[in-house]
Amino acid sequence: MKLASGTTAITNGTLVDGNGGPPVRDAALVIRDGRISFAGPMREAPPVEPEATRIDARGGTIMPGLVEAHFHPTYFNVAALEDLDIKYPVEYVTLLAAANAKLALECGYTAARSGGSLFNIDVWLKKAIEGDLCPGPRLAASGREICGVGGLMDWNPDFRKIGMDGLVLLVNGPDEARSAVRKLVKDGVEWVKTYPTGDAAAPDTNDHHTLCMTFEEMHAVVSTAHNHKLKVTGHCRATEGIKNALRAGYDAIEHGTFIDDEGLELLLKRDVPCVPALYFELASVERGPEFRLPPRVIDGHKETLEGGAESARKILKAGGRLGMGGDFGFGWNPHGDYARELSFFVKYVGFSPLEVITCATRTGAQIMGRGAEFGTLEPGKLGDVLVVDGDVLADISVLEDRTRFIAVMQGGVVKAGQLK
Repeated sequence: MKLASGTTAITNGTLVDGNGGPPVRDAALVIRDGRISFAGPMREAPPVEPEATRIDARGGTIMPGLVEAHFHPTYFNVAALEDLDIKYPVEYVTLLAAANAKLALECGYTAARSGGSLFNIDVWLKKAIEGDLCPGPRLAASGREICGVGGLMDWNPDFRKIGMDGLVLLVNGPDEARSAVRKLVKDGVEWVKTYPTGDAAAPDTNDHHTLCMTFEEMHAVVSTAHNHKLKVTGHCRATEGIKNALRAGYDAIEHGTFIDDEGLELLLKRDVPCVPALYFELASVERGPEFRLPPRVIDGHKETLEGGAESARKILKAGGRLGMGGDFGFGWNPHGDYARELSFFVKYVGFSPLEVITCATRTGAQIMGRGAEFGTLEPGKLGDVLVVDGDVLADISVLEDRTRFIAVMQGGVVKAGQLK
């Protein structure tokens, strides 16, 4: 991905740098050759050359590009999980993934960590984005996910003679778990995504169902992945499943819905980040009847919503790290609605806008392992910037309206927004 050449000065806005500190009014941001050289009060800004590009923030907000920390580029706004492995061929899913990546960038998300991808498409999507073949967020790929036989992502009965190869790698025991990781190593992933627990979306493997994978399988995944310098995360809702993942050495957990005090202690001890992905639950409750979700599934989402919100509050209050994003790509939670997750955490969970932005920028970049490169507006970091016509700290829902984006920048290059 090419960096901009020359100098760009962004002025006449409030700087929210992503570190969680007080906003800087009447600020300036200077980007030289794709990297930030100054971020602070306008009165302290160094002079820039007359030919520099100038962007007027119009009294709005200058902030880091957002990070979608649980991105499913190959989910195509399906009405049910089962649609994912039977609806479209790989060629069309690839085109849909490219369209979703472009949309994410247009929504202000300059980086994303994949939470699982059909056919390992995210590996190749990442290469295409980095090669400037198509627009999209800086991407961390995870490819096909790993799930125990009979677990959440294994829904085709044997009599159909249909495997799950495009979506997940099914394992039965530690040896098969190691083999699955080795396949992903060859494919070029960075994160290994697993399914230690169930979900409200599948009543037979619901939120409190722990053993979608055994501890031995989880430990085998981690040891093999770490041997190859890969990180491991998992869909962890059930209390014991969360603790199993943390004891097995997971590098992150997705959801952490029903974490208890013991699980929280394990999480904090190793400083493991969690991505709650909770707006999906609210959308499932509110729009579930429209998509004919069974009442028992909607009830499960209600329980997950309440438990997950309480767990998120508990983790943040205790000093844990939370990333923002998750599970967009269902009919009731479509791609493009990513920033609704941020509004949800302010209006429903009770976080401050500044806390949410920090989670959605700095912490997201840290989860990707690239916190030294982007996620905050500091000298030396990449010019991945979002300039918004509006006060995001006064009304975070402004981020839901991409027509308010003056500029979405990657490496100092304007990729989307009104200036594109």
